Amino acid sequence: MKRSPAPARADRAECGRQAFLWACSLDVQTRKPGNVSFASAGHGMHAATFIAAAAVSAGPISAAGATVGERIEAAVRAAWQAVHCNTNLGIVLLCAPLLAAFERGEGTTDADTLRGALEAVLQSLDLADARAAYRAIALAHPGGLGRVAEQDVQAAPTVGLREAMALASHRDRIAWQYQHAYGDVFELGLPPLLAARSAGDAGARAMQAAFLEFAAALPDSHIVRKHGGAVAQSVIREAAPWRARARAGAVLDHDPAFARWDEDLKARGLNPGTSADLCVAAALTAALLVPPPRLP
Repeated sequence: MKRSPAPARADRAECGRQAFLWACSLDVQTRKPGNVSFASAGHGMHAATFIAAAAVSAGPISAAGATVGERIEAAVRAAWQAVHCNTNLGIVLLCAPLLAAFERGEGTTDADTLRGALEAVLQSLDLADARAAYRAIALAHPGGLGRVAEQDVQAAPTVGLREAMALASHRDRIAWQYQHAYGDVFELGLPPLLAARSAGDAGARAMQAAFLEFAAALPDSHIVRKHGGAVAQSVIREAAPWRARARAGAVLDHDPAFARWDEDLKARGLNPGTSADLCVAAALTAALLVPPPRLP
């Protein structure tokens, strides 16, 4: 008979579930140019679709005792069955190892310790995790993947999930996180979110600031896949002055030009989706370290 998870572990899993829901809610509460939000739909999708996907994914991705691969496959499948489109594959790929690390690391509230637990989880990923993740990717069928010579997602993997991510890390920033213990998440996105939490801010402006840190520093993998590197570099240049203003404490939602940039990106079909996924991972990390008082 399968044993039930110990209460302490189940409690940590529930904390993870709530943190995941909070991060996904914050994602669409915040205007992040080019991304879908309650302020602005886009790319044929609405914020309510993302909320619905998060609601059904939260249980599977935080299931106590589940492997990373099991979390990824079950969460993506639940989301697909609920909304019939890919809204959160990148989010799930990033958040599943974080939630496993939080659960197995006894709910650590220190960033360095959580990152150490995350590295241990990443090192433990095996072929079964890779097979489950590949099935999830095939189901979600994200746009612009193309074909590659080694460990293509349209074929069964023959290496562990971290090794498979290593082969994709030069072209995909989510895969890069698996190789570098989420360096972008902990070093770019997390600081503004933790600073806001310590100041009693619910996090919407900090989520925006985190997005701009990613958008102004990294060629967005989703844009690169669909439109090429030159277009991705142009978005970096557009994001840089907004990042400077966010760092200076400006309230960007009060500036009509910020909303116009959002709509302009969508009109050009440019979706910095990887930057948004990294934001959710950073928000989840912040919520695991300092539990939010309530959902936004």
